[in-house]
Amino acid sequence: MVTDAKQHEIKVAKGQDLPIVSDSIISADRAYIDYKWLYSLKKLRVSFVTLAKKNLKYEVIGQHEVDEKKGLLFDQTIKLTGYYQSRYYPEELRLVGFIDPETKKEFVFLTNNFTLSAYTITQIYKARWQIELFFKWIKQNLKIKSFLGTSRNAVLTQIWVAMCYYLLLSYIKYQTKYSYSLLELSRIFSEMVLERISLIDLLSCRHYNISKARKPDLQHSLF
Repeated sequence: MVTDAKQHEIKVAKGQDLPIVSDSIISADRAYIDYKWLYSLKKLRVSFVTLAKKNLKYEVIGQHEVDEKKGLLFDQTIKLTGYYQSRYYPEELRLVGFIDPETKKEFVFLTNNFTLSAYTITQIYKARWQIELFFKWIKQNLKIKSFLGTSRNAVLTQIWVAMCYYLLLSYIKYQTKYSYSLLELSRIFSEMVLERISLIDLLSCRHYNISKARKPDLQHSLF
């Protein structure tokens, strides 16, 4: 869903235009936490995984063993005790504690899914973060820091063009086993977009010595 910057995302999530299918899983940032909305998802048989707020008030009513080798800290069944929280979401929830082995950061996930393993719950949220990184890469490298048009169609068209460009670069990198990064490849293509040079020669270049790949133009004199 595409909206202007003034509209908060939770309003879009709670709106009628966002299709939500039963038995699906929604992963959202803690900014989306609205216990009325989360309980409405539960009634629709939709699972959610989000980051628990630091001021969450609850009591632990059950615990499960966890595999500490996978970075799991705890797997608890809880009930909310806050005055409004407990009324907006009166049923049991699940808290999963986790330490990311790469960043060593500690996370606490809140979910209504009691079927999947605790580790799977952590990986669902990690998969969501990969989407964040994907769009961050697009913004940084594919020049979508500003839009050429402001209409819905113009914005979506520019995003789709950028994504197609990203996929083409990824495909070329994969097929040719290009050893450098996509950023490096993107810089080379932007430098040589109007040059007539074979792809193989282009892939052997680096962006800082790209001038060596250019064929010298014939200089014509006027007499």
